[in-house]
Amino acid sequence: MVEKHSGLSAVKSASRVLDVLELLAQHQQGLTFPELVELLGFPKSSLHALLWTLHDRGWVALDEDTRRYRTGVRAWEAGQGFVHGVDLVRVADRHLRNARAELDETVQLAILDGTDVVYVAKVEANHPFQLVSRVGMRLPAYATGLGKVLLAALPPAELEARFEAFNFERFTDRTLTSFADLVDRLAQIRKDGFGEDDGEYTEGIFCVAAPVRDHTGAVVAALSCSAPRPRLDAREVDPQRIRELVRAHGHALSTDLGWSGATSGTNPRIPSTRR
Repeated sequence: MVEKHSGLSAVKSASRVLDVLELLAQHQQGLTFPELVELLGFPKSSLHALLWTLHDRGWVALDEDTRRYRTGVRAWEAGQGFVHGVDLVRVADRHLRNARAELDETVQLAILDGTDVVYVAKVEANHPFQLVSRVGMRLPAYATGLGKVLLAALPPAELEARFEAFNFERFTDRTLTSFADLVDRLAQIRKDGFGEDDGEYTEGIFCVAAPVRDHTGAVVAALSCSAPRPRLDAREVDPQRIRELVRAHGHALSTDLGWSGATSGTNPRIPSTRR
């Protein structure tokens, strides 16, 4: 049996397998069978068969004491095949740690997947305040500084295609809620060379993000620094210094990835990752 998605045929059973794996990846503490049934909405018999197969092949692990399902070792092994991402994180690590040392605020690296931003590396600040984000987590790109920087590198036609019939959810009173507003903000980001998020996804969090380019000049990731708004208001953190250092470290990381500093245009293309 197949389902139709954007003119393509999707195998229903394969889609359900991926739904299970993606859901478990979002719940590191694991989920019980009833919780999986509730969250996925699959028939119990179908879900039981899927879980048995995934467990048998090592993609899903079952804690016999708590009866909670978690992602298995095979999922980790498959993730190691994402060589580009691994190399990116390895090269970026020094730059993220240097930026954190200079700013003592949380520094993160993310890539674009469809209309989401996916965190691939994170170095926490030393002070007690901690962000809710984690490596592997995905958030709506339009509501984050990282995401908007990545979206700003897309050609207009691809940007429009990704957000066709998209529902803009409001997370705070600062969240962008229309495609027109997003287009205007992205134009400003392309002009400035960096993007900001001032409480658009989480109240009280100020974030500055800059693009990271590969040897072709394509934007392949974004680097950001996030600080609690109270620290800025108390002048413990200088937002202009954050902007300068984030851009500098984004440029330095790009150089390490082979970028010469010259691009073929003001809007280099991100390699397509539409799902």
